Amino acid sequence: MKYLIVGLGNIGSEYHETRHNIGFMILDAFAKASNVFFTEKRYGAVAECRIKNKQLILLKPSTYMNLSGNAVRYWMNEEKIPLENVLILVDDLALPFGSLRLKARGSAAGHNGLKNIQELLGTDAYARLRFGIGNQFAKGAQIDFVLGKFTTEEQTTLPARIDLAIDMLKSFCLAGINITMNQFNNK
Repeated sequence: MKYLIVGLGNIGSEYHETRHNIGFMILDAFAKASNVFFTEKRYGAVAECRIKNKQLILLKPSTYMNLSGNAVRYWMNEEKIPLENVLILVDDLALPFGSLRLKARGSAAGHNGLKNIQELLGTDAYARLRFGIGNQFAKGAQIDFVLGKFTTEEQTTLPARIDLAIDMLKSFCLAGINITMNQFNNK
């Protein structure tokens, strides 16, 4: 059984390890722990690994955030992965820093990457793991905040929260979305 795990972010050194790239950061940590490496392919960097009898296709789109749907749709079709086996890892301003929420569907909540995915897939019924980045920014400074680096204090707890996100994505593949939501969403 195949799964497509998509970490949203922007390519380029200027975006490396910014809040908006938490999806990339989670996949990088997961790939490193799984001893697999990303290869540049069509619409993004791709790595493959197995967890028990599940095959995971890890994707970091190279389309920039606002066009992430192109990469998701292409790899779903290329690998013949059903919508229920797709998980999007994404930053969320509405959640406090480090909070993790898995949802089976939902609105884009103003997130341009999710908007584009929803538009190109024609549905909002895809799983997404939202990683809270908080909203400690002055009025009009949202873009600078999401494209900014994590604070020194946030960086101290970031590895543990990324590890929890990895546990959640593994559980999504092995136990399913409902069990994973019940087990992890309040941690």
